[in-house]
Amino acid sequence: MARPEHWQVQESEAQLYERHLVPAVTAPWAADLVERAGVHRDDRVLDVACGTGIVARTAQERVGSEGSVTGLDINPAMLAVAQSQSAEVQFIRGSALALPFDDGSFDAVLCQFGLQFFPNRAAALGEMHRVLTEGGRLGASVYGPIEENPGTLALAQALDHHLGTGASQTKRAEHVLAYPSLVEKLAVDAGFADITLTTETKVVRFSSAPEWVNVQLTATPLASLLAERLSRPGMTERITASVVEALQRYEVPGGIEFPVEAHVLVAHA
Repeated sequence: MARPEHWQVQESEAQLYERHLVPAVTAPWAADLVERAGVHRDDRVLDVACGTGIVARTAQERVGSEGSVTGLDINPAMLAVAQSQSAEVQFIRGSALALPFDDGSFDAVLCQFGLQFFPNRAAALGEMHRVLTEGGRLGASVYGPIEENPGTLALAQALDHHLGTGASQTKRAEHVLAYPSLVEKLAVDAGFADITLTTETKVVRFSSAPEWVNVQLTATPLASLLAERLSRPGMTERITASVVEALQRYEVPGGIEFPVEAHVLVAHA
């Protein structure tokens, strides 16, 4: 698994992430997660690994002025963008492994596509359990197998082919909790009950396969992690060509559409 500090982006990358990946990929999942977790008016909600804040903003629309939403992330660049997008949500820098909140501070804790990156997932889930009220709800999502996520698979294979084995480590790390049994065991061990796990597939759309590659190589940690190797003459073009070939079957009029599979966990403290 990639070391936790590898999931870091600079401010320009965080802004690009918010502009391109949030509307195309993470916003639909955020709406799904908030709905499944049963967030409602007057809830106190914590969004762990909030990134640029799409889950927190979605939850804020639900809780209204009677409730409150707090977003927490370890990445200052992500938090800066998150705060610029919402004055109603409180955003705090902190670690999921040591949440800076009292026991029973929240009615709902949400974590979208972050759990797989924590260096100690058991500790993180234990902290989420601790800060929930008795009967409080946890909603968490993780990506399914990379084989069921063809956009990521195509990019990972192209990176390894052109840059060498291991170049795709950060992308492949997104899928280390690919099997529901792994997620369920983590939740049980952390003390959660009434656990439900749903495997869901959503279709994402980009204007083209080259756009998908460009977003991944400029708006995610790959931008800094692979900067030196991607600067080689013609390298980005070769990677893009390989991804375009791999994703031909997903081309549609005016763009490209491919499925993204994830597991969504809902449980109670």
